[in-house]
Amino acid sequence: MKQIEGTFKSINNLNIYYQAWLPDGEVKAVLLLVHGIGEYCGRYTNIVNEFVPLGYAIYGLDHIGHGKSEGEREMVKTFDDYLEPLSSYYKMVKEWQPGKTIFLFGHSLGGLIALDYLLDHQADFRGAIISGPAIKIPNTISPMIISIGKLLAAIAPRAGVLALDISGLSHDPAVVKAYAEDPLVFHKKVPARLAAEMLKTMTKVTDNIGKIRLPFIVVQGSEDRLVDPAGATLLYEHASSIDKTMKVYEGFYHECHNEPERDKEFKDLEAWLSAHL
Repeated sequence: MKQIEGTFKSINNLNIYYQAWLPDGEVKAVLLLVHGIGEYCGRYTNIVNEFVPLGYAIYGLDHIGHGKSEGEREMVKTFDDYLEPLSSYYKMVKEWQPGKTIFLFGHSLGGLIALDYLLDHQADFRGAIISGPAIKIPNTISPMIISIGKLLAAIAPRAGVLALDISGLSHDPAVVKAYAEDPLVFHKKVPARLAAEMLKTMTKVTDNIGKIRLPFIVVQGSEDRLVDPAGATLLYEHASSIDKTMKVYEGFYHECHNEPERDKEFKDLEAWLSAHL
């Protein structure tokens, strides 16, 4: 396995960090990885170790304000601050891997980013893997709370409004411990501006989910406490794709790829990818 890294200029001339993991032999296809909130592409070691030996090249970038990318931590002006670097990186990957099939892989917030991006760029991909997508506004968030959040986003955009329950990442204590101690992870509450932009984009994506037509597989842990698992069902039931698959893993938490029994998910993803090459 060969690993490469680098940066490119994007939003506000900031340096966006990227990594890639390449198989020793011929590249079968490409997985373009879109990571979740507060984390970075280097946390997907289990995905890398599983799929690169199978011939898949994996490319990932750290979102603006995440990981090793520049930018104020978890701060954006608009949600498009995530889409522009992704678009630039896709073009770079396409040049590096000419003629290769590319699949988009989005997890959590990355699932929301991926689906928002796909609304205008479906023709660029053979298909998509959407993992634990943060696309449904939880029922516990009332319209009043949303209104207060919008006000805070305008007058105090850096105010922390949402804390993540990291015990819900995985049943593996080592995964939770590593996350808690990782200096590249953002450990504070989600700022009001980002929370408001996420909620706005959730509404946009769910209102337009019928425009999704490309093949996809959505994977979801049944005991996910960090996103509403009903979001995966919403995607599966309302997307217009003829070729679509949903896999719900009983008892799994949010990061299915980091669960002790992740082989169940990996076998399903391997089969789905093979069928769509």
